Amino acid sequence: MPGEARDDCLFCKIVAGHIPATIVRETETTLAFRDINPQAPTHILVIPKAHYKNAAELAAGAPQLAADVLAETQAVADEEKLESYRTVFNTGSGAGQTVWHAHAHVLGGRGMQWPPG
Repeated sequence: MPGEARDDCLFCKIVAGHIPATIVRETETTLAFRDINPQAPTHILVIPKAHYKNAAELAAGAPQLAADVLAETQAVADEEKLESYRTVFNTGSGAGQTVWHAHAHVLGGRGMQWPPG
């Protein structure tokens, strides 16, 4: 069920403290941690603590929580002193989503090309 923690979800396990992560920020509703496979000098994931399978489900089911995640991307960028950065939500396996818990990638610290991969 959307919003409820899942035992088989990697990010739910990180939120619960069962799997370690390098946490950089935490709010009542979100958690931000460094990606274990960084694609840029700064690569931080911002997730809602509640489980939603992707950004579309999050936006439809909990719009304020989606806004919290987006606001935290800016807070992360500010803390990391990023003058410019990219925020990415992958939705679906064809777009590169590999963990089925909504999350925003905050990427910075190098030039970003367009169009992306």
